[in-house]
Amino acid sequence: MPNKKDLKKTINYICSELFAECVAASLYNGKPNEDSVNALLSSILMIQNDYVRRISHPEPGMKTKDYFKDLIDNFNKQTSEIIDQIASLQ
Repeated sequence: MPNKKDLKKTINYICSELFAECVAASLYNGKPNEDSVNALLSSILMIQNDYVRRISHPEPGMKTKDYFKDLIDNFNKQTSEIIDQIASLQ
């Protein structure tokens, strides 16, 4: 298990790359719906804030290793959903 500092850096890096990719896709993919782009950008920011906050405050009563494994799995699922949404911008 990576330490908390490295995990926060990784989440921040991935979210910043997703944000940049979403902005680039909105600029270069013709005229996508501005409301959907804004909703997607705000969801990226909410995911980043949520997961960084959850790293600092693990759920009580759950083993630490299991908690972080679950956290990483859920982050990966949400990240792949965001990637699919960026790919479908039009």
